[in-house]
Amino acid sequence: MYACVCHAVTDDDVRDHVRSGACSAKEVRSACGMRPGCGTCVGRIRDLIEEHFATDAVATAAA
Repeated sequence: MYACVCHAVTDDDVRDHVRSGACSAKEVRSACGMRPGCGTCVGRIRDLIEEHFATDAVATAAA
């Protein structure tokens, strides 16, 4: 699925950058080389970042 249609950035692209250390929508957008567009991707990127850290916290607690 596309996180950003304007720049053809997928959810997987976002997840890869978050795993590599991006912690904000701004950092993900920068890592993907995204320029300002319509802005509708920001919410989706934030959701993916939150999902990553929630999953990471659950995995850490289970270990």
